[in-house]
Amino acid sequence: MDAHDLFRLGRHLTRIAEEAMRSDGAPKTPPGVRLILTDIRDNPGSAIGEIAARTGLPQSYASESVARLRDQGALETWNDPDDRRRTRVRIAADVPRAVARAGAVRIDEALLAAAGTGDPTADRALIEQLAALAARLNTR
Repeated sequence: MDAHDLFRLGRHLTRIAEEAMRSDGAPKTPPGVRLILTDIRDNPGSAIGEIAARTGLPQSYASESVARLRDQGALETWNDPDDRRRTRVRIAADVPRAVARAGAVRIDEALLAAAGTGDPTADRALIEQLAALAARLNTR
């Protein structure tokens, strides 16, 4: 696979995911902010730099988003006692259920609408392969 093909694939998958996140009933949260919230939910107590590294978003965007979400009451932040320059983040105690729902948009139908074959076995295999690739890449 060449870099151009991979880049185009990434763009297509990003568009599919963004459209699904903006569909009816989904909270109107920008995809990057939703990614940050999901990461914080899954990794409470993380530093902003760690969140940026895991999400692949610029640290400045992660930092600005965390500050905005903290000001809105969705997040709690504190200085790391071992390194006062580092800010740690967690979901505020009264919002975990809403945050869990925000990252729980299923994407299977949208993926199959874009790339499905109509063959249930092949389509299920496609979803499983994409999920396996995402799991493998998202742990690095």
